[in-house]
Amino acid sequence: MFSFFKKKAPPPSDEGKDRPAAEADAAVEDQAGQAPAAQESVAAAASPAAEAGPQAGSPDRIAPSPVDQPTSVPAAAEAAPPAKASWLARLKSGLSRTGQNLTSLFVGVKVDEELFEELETALIMADAGVDAAQSLIKQLRDRVRQERIEDGDRVRQVLREVLASHLRPLECRFDLDRPAPIVTMIAGVNGAGKTTSIGKLARTFQQQGRRVLLAAGDTFRAAAREQLMEWGKRNDVTVVAQEGGDPAAVAFDAVKSGQARGMGVVMVDTAGRLPTQLHLMEEVKKIKRVIAKADATAPHEVLLVIDGNTGQNALAQIKAFDEALGLTGLIVTKLDGTAKGGILAAVAAGAQGVRPVPVYWIGVGEGIDDLQPFVADEFAGALLGN
Repeated sequence: MFSFFKKKAPPPSDEGKDRPAAEADAAVEDQAGQAPAAQESVAAAASPAAEAGPQAGSPDRIAPSPVDQPTSVPAAAEAAPPAKASWLARLKSGLSRTGQNLTSLFVGVKVDEELFEELETALIMADAGVDAAQSLIKQLRDRVRQERIEDGDRVRQVLREVLASHLRPLECRFDLDRPAPIVTMIAGVNGAGKTTSIGKLARTFQQQGRRVLLAAGDTFRAAAREQLMEWGKRNDVTVVAQEGGDPAAVAFDAVKSGQARGMGVVMVDTAGRLPTQLHLMEEVKKIKRVIAKADATAPHEVLLVIDGNTGQNALAQIKAFDEALGLTGLIVTKLDGTAKGGILAAVAAGAQGVRPVPVYWIGVGEGIDDLQPFVADEFAGALLGN
Protein backbone atom coordinates (compact mmCIF):
# COMPACT_ATOMS: atom_id res chain seq x y z
CA MET A 1 0.00 0.00 0.00
CA PHE A 2 1.40 3.34 -0.90
CA SER A 3 0.01 6.77 -0.44
CA PHE A 4 0.80 10.14 0.99
CA PHE A 5 -0.90 13.37 1.88
CA LYS A 6 -0.10 16.96 1.09
CA LYS A 7 -0.83 20.06 3.05
CA LYS A 8 -0.63 23.48 1.53
CA ALA A 9 2.41 25.19 2.93
CA PRO A 10 2.35 28.97 3.45
CA PRO A 11 4.51 31.07 1.11
CA PRO A 12 8.14 31.01 2.24
CA SER A 13 9.30 33.96 4.26
CA ASP A 14 12.19 34.82 6.50
CA GLU A 15 9.91 35.21 9.48
CA GLY A 16 10.25 32.35 11.98
CA LYS A 17 13.30 30.74 10.40
CA ASP A 18 15.36 31.31 13.49
CA ARG A 19 12.57 30.94 16.05
CA PRO A 20 13.73 29.48 19.35
CA ALA A 21 13.03 25.78 19.79
CA ALA A 22 10.33 26.39 22.43
CA GLU A 23 8.33 28.64 20.06
CA ALA A 24 8.74 26.11 17.22
CA ASP A 25 7.47 23.34 19.50
CA ALA A 26 4.44 25.41 20.41
CA ALA A 27 3.60 25.80 16.71
CA VAL A 28 3.85 22.06 16.19
CA GLU A 29 1.67 21.41 19.23
CA ASP A 30 -0.99 23.59 17.63
CA GLN A 31 -0.81 21.33 14.58
CA ALA A 32 -0.86 18.26 16.82
CA GLY A 33 -4.29 19.27 18.06
CA GLN A 34 -5.55 18.62 14.54
CA ALA A 35 -3.93 15.16 14.32
CA PRO A 36 -7.13 13.21 13.62
CA ALA A 37 -7.69 15.08 10.35
CA ALA A 38 -4.05 14.64 9.41
CA GLN A 39 -4.03 10.92 9.97
CA GLU A 40 -7.16 10.44 7.91
CA SER A 41 -5.30 12.04 5.04
CA VAL A 42 -3.06 8.99 4.83
CA ALA A 43 -4.98 7.27 2.06
CA ALA A 44 -4.93 3.77 0.70
CA ALA A 45 -3.86 3.75 -2.94
CA ALA A 46 -6.15 0.81 -3.60
CA SER A 47 -9.29 2.36 -2.12
CA PRO A 48 -12.10 3.23 -4.58
CA ALA A 49 -12.24 6.78 -3.27
CA ALA A 50 -8.56 7.28 -3.92
CA GLU A 51 -8.90 5.98 -7.45
CA ALA A 52 -11.80 8.34 -8.08
CA GLY A 53 -9.61 11.36 -7.33
CA PRO A 54 -9.64 14.13 -4.70
CA GLN A 55 -12.86 14.92 -2.92
CA ALA A 56 -14.70 18.08 -3.75
CA GLY A 57 -13.58 21.01 -1.65
CA SER A 58 -10.24 19.36 -0.84
CA PRO A 59 -8.22 19.51 -4.08
CA ASP A 60 -4.84 18.83 -2.50
CA ARG A 61 -5.74 15.65 -0.65
CA ILE A 62 -6.13 12.06 -1.69
CA ALA A 63 -9.43 10.72 -0.35
CA PRO A 64 -8.99 8.78 2.91
CA SER A 65 -9.45 5.08 3.39
CA PRO A 66 -10.82 3.40 6.53
CA VAL A 67 -8.13 3.29 9.19
CA ASP A 68 -8.77 -0.39 9.82
CA GLN A 69 -8.33 -1.43 6.20
CA PRO A 70 -5.97 -4.46 6.19
CA THR A 71 -2.64 -4.21 4.49
CA SER A 72 -1.51 -7.28 2.58
CA VAL A 73 2.15 -8.17 2.46
CA PRO A 74 3.29 -7.91 -1.19
CA ALA A 75 4.31 -11.05 -3.00
CA ALA A 76 7.93 -9.91 -3.13
CA ALA A 77 7.98 -9.58 0.66
CA GLU A 78 6.60 -13.10 1.08
CA ALA A 79 9.53 -14.57 -0.79
CA ALA A 80 12.08 -16.43 1.30
CA PRO A 81 15.08 -14.35 2.42
CA PRO A 82 18.34 -14.90 0.56
CA ALA A 83 20.34 -17.95 1.48
CA LYS A 84 22.88 -17.44 4.25
CA ALA A 85 25.68 -18.62 2.01
CA SER A 86 24.79 -15.95 -0.52
CA TRP A 87 24.96 -13.18 2.09
CA LEU A 88 28.28 -14.43 3.47
CA ALA A 89 29.70 -14.48 -0.04
CA ARG A 90 28.62 -10.87 -0.58
CA LEU A 91 29.99 -9.87 2.81
CA LYS A 92 33.35 -11.48 2.06
CA SER A 93 33.43 -9.87 -1.36
CA GLY A 94 32.49 -6.50 0.06
CA LEU A 95 35.24 -6.61 2.67
CA SER A 96 37.82 -8.05 0.29
CA ARG A 97 39.77 -4.80 -0.10
CA THR A 98 40.30 -4.61 3.65
CA GLY A 99 40.85 -8.34 3.97
CA GLN A 100 43.53 -8.51 1.28
CA ASN A 101 45.69 -6.05 3.20
CA LEU A 102 45.53 -8.35 6.21
CA THR A 103 45.50 -11.86 4.76
CA SER A 104 48.42 -11.19 2.44
CA LEU A 105 50.61 -10.81 5.51
CA PHE A 106 50.12 -14.47 6.46
CA VAL A 107 51.41 -15.97 3.20
CA GLY A 108 54.70 -17.79 3.78
CA VAL A 109 55.32 -15.70 6.87
CA LYS A 110 57.57 -16.28 9.83
CA VAL A 111 55.71 -15.79 13.10
CA ASP A 112 57.77 -13.14 14.85
CA GLU A 113 57.60 -9.59 16.17
CA GLU A 114 57.83 -8.16 12.67
CA LEU A 115 54.57 -9.91 11.74
CA PHE A 116 52.81 -8.40 14.75
CA GLU A 117 54.02 -4.93 13.82
CA GLU A 118 52.84 -5.32 10.23
CA LEU A 119 49.43 -6.57 11.39
CA GLU A 120 49.07 -3.62 13.74
CA THR A 121 49.88 -1.20 10.93
CA ALA A 122 47.38 -2.91 8.61
CA LEU A 123 44.63 -2.65 11.22
CA ILE A 124 45.33 1.04 11.75
CA MET A 125 45.25 1.62 7.98
CA ALA A 126 41.87 -0.16 7.90
CA ASP A 127 40.53 2.47 10.35
CA ALA A 128 40.51 0.23 13.40
CA GLY A 129 42.29 3.04 15.22
CA VAL A 130 45.44 2.94 17.30
CA ASP A 131 43.79 1.85 20.57
CA ALA A 132 41.85 -1.03 19.03
CA ALA A 133 44.80 -2.17 16.90
CA GLN A 134 47.16 -2.24 19.87
CA SER A 135 44.63 -4.10 22.01
CA LEU A 136 43.96 -6.71 19.33
CA ILE A 137 47.64 -7.33 18.62
CA LYS A 138 48.45 -7.60 22.33
CA GLN A 139 45.81 -10.31 22.70
CA LEU A 140 47.08 -12.04 19.56
CA ARG A 141 50.69 -11.91 20.73
CA ASP A 142 49.73 -13.40 24.11
CA ARG A 143 47.78 -16.25 22.50
CA VAL A 144 50.62 -17.04 20.09
CA ARG A 145 53.11 -17.23 22.94
CA GLN A 146 50.86 -19.28 25.21
CA GLU A 147 50.00 -21.78 22.49
CA ARG A 148 53.48 -21.66 20.92
CA ILE A 149 52.01 -21.09 17.47
CA GLU A 150 54.48 -21.11 14.58
CA ASP A 151 52.11 -21.50 11.63
CA GLY A 152 50.95 -18.34 9.87
CA ASP A 153 47.52 -19.74 9.01
CA ARG A 154 46.90 -20.63 12.64
CA VAL A 155 47.84 -17.06 13.62
CA ARG A 156 45.20 -15.80 11.21
CA GLN A 157 42.58 -18.07 12.80
CA VAL A 158 43.49 -16.79 16.26
CA LEU A 159 43.26 -13.19 15.05
CA ARG A 160 39.76 -13.94 13.77
CA GLU A 161 38.78 -15.27 17.21
CA VAL A 162 40.27 -12.24 18.94
CA LEU A 163 38.58 -9.81 16.53
CA ALA A 164 35.19 -11.56 16.85
CA SER A 165 35.43 -11.40 20.63
CA HIS A 166 36.32 -7.70 20.42
CA LEU A 167 33.31 -6.97 18.16
CA ARG A 168 30.76 -9.17 19.93
CA PRO A 169 29.56 -6.47 22.38
CA LEU A 170 28.28 -4.55 19.34
CA GLU A 171 25.93 -7.36 18.29
CA CYS A 172 22.32 -6.44 18.96
CA ARG A 173 19.06 -7.76 17.54
CA PHE A 174 16.31 -5.31 16.61
CA ASP A 175 13.43 -6.54 18.76
CA LEU A 176 10.17 -6.69 16.83
CA ASP A 177 8.39 -8.61 19.60
CA ARG A 178 7.30 -5.60 21.64
CA PRO A 179 4.21 -3.37 21.76
CA ALA A 180 3.44 -1.76 18.41
CA PRO A 181 3.92 0.57 16.76
CA ILE A 182 7.68 0.59 17.25
CA VAL A 183 8.53 4.20 16.45
CA THR A 184 12.01 4.37 14.96
CA MET A 185 13.79 7.63 14.23
CA ILE A 186 16.52 7.50 11.56
CA ALA A 187 19.30 10.11 11.50
CA GLY A 188 22.51 10.60 9.53
CA VAL A 189 24.46 12.96 7.35
CA ASN A 190 23.72 13.45 3.66
CA GLY A 191 25.14 10.70 1.49
CA ALA A 192 25.36 8.04 4.21
CA GLY A 193 22.58 5.98 2.62
CA LYS A 194 19.90 6.88 5.16
CA THR A 195 16.82 6.93 2.93
CA THR A 196 17.95 3.83 1.01
CA SER A 197 18.49 1.97 4.30
CA ILE A 198 14.95 2.88 5.39
CA GLY A 199 13.58 1.37 2.19
CA LYS A 200 15.56 -1.83 2.72
CA LEU A 201 14.45 -2.09 6.34
CA ALA A 202 10.81 -1.66 5.30
CA ARG A 203 11.17 -4.77 3.18
CA THR A 204 12.94 -6.64 5.99
CA PHE A 205 10.20 -5.86 8.49
CA GLN A 206 7.52 -6.88 6.00
CA GLN A 207 9.24 -10.21 5.48
CA GLN A 208 8.92 -10.72 9.22
CA GLY A 209 5.19 -10.08 9.07
CA ARG A 210 5.08 -6.48 10.33
CA ARG A 211 3.05 -3.66 8.81
CA VAL A 212 5.22 -0.65 8.10
CA LEU A 213 4.53 3.07 7.79
CA LEU A 214 7.14 5.62 6.69
CA ALA A 215 7.35 9.33 7.46
CA ALA A 216 9.13 11.60 4.98
CA GLY A 217 10.59 13.96 7.57
CA ASP A 218 13.55 14.99 5.42
CA THR A 219 12.07 18.18 4.04
CA PHE A 220 15.43 19.88 3.53
CA ARG A 221 16.82 17.73 0.71
CA ALA A 222 14.88 18.29 -2.49
CA ALA A 223 14.76 14.68 -3.65
CA ALA A 224 14.46 12.97 -0.26
CA ARG A 225 10.66 12.97 -0.18
CA GLU A 226 10.40 11.62 -3.71
CA GLN A 227 13.06 9.01 -3.01
CA LEU A 228 11.24 7.71 0.06
CA MET A 229 7.94 7.65 -1.84
CA GLU A 230 9.59 5.56 -4.55
CA TRP A 231 10.70 3.06 -1.90
CA GLY A 232 7.13 3.06 -0.65
CA LYS A 233 5.88 2.14 -4.10
CA ARG A 234 8.48 -0.57 -4.46
CA ASN A 235 7.57 -2.17 -1.13
CA ASP A 236 3.83 -1.36 -1.17
CA VAL A 237 4.23 0.71 2.01
CA THR A 238 2.29 3.80 3.06
CA VAL A 239 4.33 7.02 3.21
CA VAL A 240 3.21 10.06 5.20
CA ALA A 241 4.57 13.15 3.50
CA GLN A 242 4.02 16.89 3.40
CA GLU A 243 5.33 19.16 0.69
CA GLY A 244 7.45 21.68 2.58
CA GLY A 245 6.40 22.52 6.10
CA ASP A 246 7.64 21.31 9.45
CA PRO A 247 9.29 17.86 9.58
CA ALA A 248 8.30 17.54 13.25
CA ALA A 249 4.64 17.88 12.26
CA VAL A 250 5.09 15.12 9.66
CA ALA A 251 6.60 12.89 12.35
CA PHE A 252 3.73 13.62 14.74
CA ASP A 253 1.10 12.81 12.11
CA ALA A 254 2.90 9.59 11.20
CA VAL A 255 3.01 8.33 14.79
CA LYS A 256 -0.67 9.09 15.32
CA SER A 257 -1.55 7.41 12.04
CA GLY A 258 0.55 4.38 12.94
CA GLN A 259 -1.35 4.04 16.20
CA ALA A 260 -4.75 4.37 14.52
CA ARG A 261 -3.95 1.97 11.68
CA GLY A 262 -2.37 -0.75 13.80
CA MET A 263 1.07 -0.53 12.22
CA GLY A 264 3.91 -2.65 13.53
CA VAL A 265 6.74 -0.22 12.76
CA VAL A 266 6.76 3.52 12.06
CA MET A 267 10.06 4.79 10.62
CA VAL A 268 10.70 8.53 10.60
CA ASP A 269 13.26 9.79 8.08
CA THR A 270 15.00 12.98 9.21
CA ALA A 271 17.04 15.50 7.27
CA GLY A 272 20.69 14.68 6.74
CA ARG A 273 22.92 17.09 8.59
CA LEU A 274 26.47 17.51 9.79
CA PRO A 275 26.93 17.48 13.58
CA THR A 276 28.74 20.83 13.27
CA GLN A 277 25.54 22.49 11.96
CA LEU A 278 24.19 23.32 15.39
CA HIS A 279 20.93 24.90 14.21
CA LEU A 280 20.10 21.75 12.25
CA MET A 281 20.99 19.52 15.19
CA GLU A 282 18.50 21.54 17.23
CA GLU A 283 15.88 20.76 14.57
CA VAL A 284 16.43 17.01 14.85
CA LYS A 285 16.21 17.28 18.65
CA LYS A 286 12.86 19.02 18.17
CA ILE A 287 11.61 16.13 16.03
CA LYS A 288 12.41 13.74 18.86
CA ARG A 289 10.58 15.92 21.39
CA VAL A 290 7.48 16.16 19.19
CA ILE A 291 7.43 12.39 18.60
CA ALA A 292 7.30 12.00 22.38
CA LYS A 293 4.20 14.22 22.42
CA ALA A 294 2.45 11.79 20.08
CA ASP A 295 3.59 8.77 22.14
CA ALA A 296 5.13 9.32 25.55
CA THR A 297 7.26 6.16 25.18
CA ALA A 298 8.59 7.07 21.73
CA PRO A 299 10.85 7.07 19.87
CA HIS A 300 11.59 3.51 20.86
CA GLU A 301 14.68 3.38 18.66
CA VAL A 302 17.00 6.16 17.50
CA LEU A 303 19.29 4.85 14.77
CA LEU A 304 22.23 6.56 13.10
CA VAL A 305 23.25 5.61 9.57
CA ILE A 306 26.98 6.02 9.00
CA ASP A 307 29.00 5.54 5.83
CA GLY A 308 31.73 2.97 6.46
CA ASN A 309 33.97 4.85 4.03
CA THR A 310 34.18 7.94 6.21
CA GLY A 311 36.72 6.30 8.48
CA GLN A 312 37.57 8.00 11.73
CA ASN A 313 35.12 10.82 10.95
CA ALA A 314 32.37 8.31 11.66
CA LEU A 315 33.42 8.37 15.30
CA ALA A 316 32.81 12.12 15.51
CA GLN A 317 29.36 11.63 13.97
CA ILE A 318 28.44 8.88 16.43
CA LYS A 319 29.56 10.96 19.39
CA ALA A 320 27.69 14.11 18.30
CA PHE A 321 24.41 12.36 17.46
CA ASP A 322 24.58 10.22 20.59
CA GLU A 323 24.95 13.32 22.76
CA ALA A 324 22.07 15.03 20.94
CA LEU A 325 19.61 12.15 20.61
CA GLY A 326 20.72 9.21 22.73
CA LEU A 327 21.38 6.61 20.03
CA THR A 328 20.10 3.07 20.45
CA GLY A 329 21.79 1.56 17.41
CA LEU A 330 23.84 2.00 14.25
CA ILE A 331 23.42 1.07 10.61
CA VAL A 332 26.82 0.94 8.89
CA THR A 333 26.63 1.18 5.09
CA LYS A 334 29.01 0.97 2.13
CA LEU A 335 31.56 -1.28 3.81
CA ASP A 336 32.38 -2.56 0.35
CA GLY A 337 33.67 0.81 -0.83
CA THR A 338 37.24 1.01 0.43
CA ALA A 339 39.68 -0.78 2.70
CA LYS A 340 37.99 0.68 5.79
CA GLY A 341 36.19 -2.29 7.34
CA GLY A 342 38.08 -1.85 10.60
CA ILE A 343 35.95 1.11 11.72
CA LEU A 344 33.73 -1.23 13.75
CA ALA A 345 36.75 -2.24 15.81
CA ALA A 346 37.28 1.43 16.67
CA VAL A 347 33.63 1.76 17.72
CA ALA A 348 33.88 -1.34 19.91
CA ALA A 349 37.01 0.05 21.55
CA GLY A 350 35.25 3.31 22.42
CA ALA A 351 37.86 5.30 20.51
CA GLN A 352 37.79 9.10 20.81
CA GLY A 353 35.37 8.95 23.70
CA VAL A 354 32.65 7.25 21.65
CA ARG A 355 30.14 5.08 23.46
CA PRO A 356 30.13 1.59 21.88
CA VAL A 357 26.66 1.95 20.34
CA PRO A 358 25.24 -1.41 19.16
CA VAL A 359 25.34 -2.18 15.44
CA TYR A 360 22.01 -3.52 14.18
CA TRP A 361 22.74 -3.81 10.46
CA ILE A 362 25.63 -3.53 8.02
CA GLY A 363 25.49 -2.97 4.26
CA VAL A 364 27.95 -4.22 1.68
CA GLY A 365 26.14 -3.42 -1.56
CA GLU A 366 23.31 -1.61 -3.31
CA GLY A 367 20.95 -4.57 -3.57
CA ILE A 368 17.79 -4.64 -1.48
CA ASP A 369 19.07 -7.71 0.38
CA ASP A 370 22.55 -6.30 0.98
CA LEU A 371 21.60 -4.85 4.37
CA GLN A 372 21.81 -7.65 6.93
CA PRO A 373 22.10 -8.00 10.72
CA PHE A 374 25.58 -7.56 12.12
CA VAL A 375 27.12 -10.77 13.45
CA ALA A 376 30.62 -10.39 14.88
CA ASP A 377 31.89 -13.85 13.97
CA GLU A 378 30.67 -13.58 10.38
CA PHE A 379 32.21 -10.14 10.02
CA ALA A 380 35.58 -11.23 11.44
CA GLY A 381 35.61 -14.31 9.23
CA ALA A 382 34.80 -12.34 6.10
CA LEU A 383 37.45 -9.77 6.95
CA LEU A 384 40.18 -12.35 7.48
CA GLY A 385 39.09 -14.81 4.81
CA ASN A 386 38.44 -17.78 7.09
